[in-house]
Amino acid sequence: MSVITLTTDFGTRDWFVGTMKGVILSINPRAQIVDLSHEISPGDIRAGAFALMAGCAFFPKGTVHVAVVDPGVGSGRRAIAVQTANGFFVGPDNGVLSFALRREKIKSIRQLTNEAFFLKPVGPTFHGRDLFAPVAAHLACRLPIQKLGPPLRDFAQLPWPALRTESDSIIGEVVHVDRFGNLITNIDAAAVRGLGRAAPQVFASGKRLCRVADCYAAVPAGRAVAVAGSTGFVEIAVNRGSAAKQLRLAVGSKIMLRAA
Repeated sequence: MSVITLTTDFGTRDWFVGTMKGVILSINPRAQIVDLSHEISPGDIRAGAFALMAGCAFFPKGTVHVAVVDPGVGSGRRAIAVQTANGFFVGPDNGVLSFALRREKIKSIRQLTNEAFFLKPVGPTFHGRDLFAPVAAHLACRLPIQKLGPPLRDFAQLPWPALRTESDSIIGEVVHVDRFGNLITNIDAAAVRGLGRAAPQVFASGKRLCRVADCYAAVPAGRAVAVAGSTGFVEIAVNRGSAAKQLRLAVGSKIMLRAA
């Protein structure tokens, strides 16, 4: 049995996701399809890239990951498939695969040009159905990736913000806001350990926000706290509230952790 994951901005109100699944199952009836997320904000490539990165590592080796957040559908942007040491990644070449691929050992990158593995006719507005779903189904049937099209040397990459480390502090930024309003940063747990044993303090725009603790419930309801989240990055939360709303921070907001 093959596993195929789907990450899209399609939502579940319309027929888009169900149709993709129908195409996959028509080609590979034994495929096990997992919805990673379909609630990415429309056209938010960066959020789609983060969701794929956060989830893809927890699937069996050989899984085919399909990500379709594709505001450029029908344009000249490339469609690609990437084989790594752990599986396959399929989607538009607009950066939506790039955060996940940062952590992967890449073996092959192919442009999707072989129409023998597309759904025909290929329309200009739904490549999730016409290109990416059938290609994923064929890969899950162990189609060699080389048959999909010519090799590529690179793929589009979204910029990942770099950390700035000083003697007693780390400066990063918010890279994702989840549905709870938690502010996920690019500061990983290893960097925090480098600040010493005492719980670091968290600042934004020169204002102290909170301290780093072990869990959300380390502070009373309505208070802010920073924790090492499930993604491996420090996230700023409000116990039983939304840090994004209460602290008025968003993706791109600068965050500093300073040794206590």
